Amino acid sequence: MTIRDQPLTMPGGEKRPDEDEIDQSVPAGGARSAARRVAVQALYQWRVGGGEADAIIREFAAAGRLVDIEKAYFDVLVRGVSDQAPELVRIFDQFLDRPATQLDPIEYTILLVAAFELKHRVEIPYPAIIDQATQLARVFGATDGHRFVNAVADRLVRELRPHDPAARGRRA
Repeated sequence: MTIRDQPLTMPGGEKRPDEDEIDQSVPAGGARSAARRVAVQALYQWRVGGGEADAIIREFAAAGRLVDIEKAYFDVLVRGVSDQAPELVRIFDQFLDRPATQLDPIEYTILLVAAFELKHRVEIPYPAIIDQATQLARVFGATDGHRFVNAVADRLVRELRPHDPAARGRRA
């Protein structure tokens, strides 16, 4: 099931933006931010509809969705997250107040990406990862989903980057 096939309303009756209504231009963060946004959409499709990462990557490429993005980073995210999803869920599951399977699928997907980046992309400062995850949740998630994503991602920093001097000072 693609993001296009999902109902256009979110919990509480608020209208979810149609994919065609979302600004698809390269955001201020550039090609990597765009790659992250498209990767979240591809991984959402993978999460909800199943299928293989390679097939979804080919589908997005054929649909012209990989123009003006950092394609290599998109590929790393989609393949890495889909390959390591069970491990990534185990990492963030400890910070949830309910089973991960009960999360909104888009928030679940954004947390997978954030956990992957925090664990494997140590060259990216953690504030950038948290900010991107929060922004993606604002665009695609439920009304207060960005707050939830932000809180879980903040806890992930302490778990996945314990030796980062900036992360050590974060509230417990």
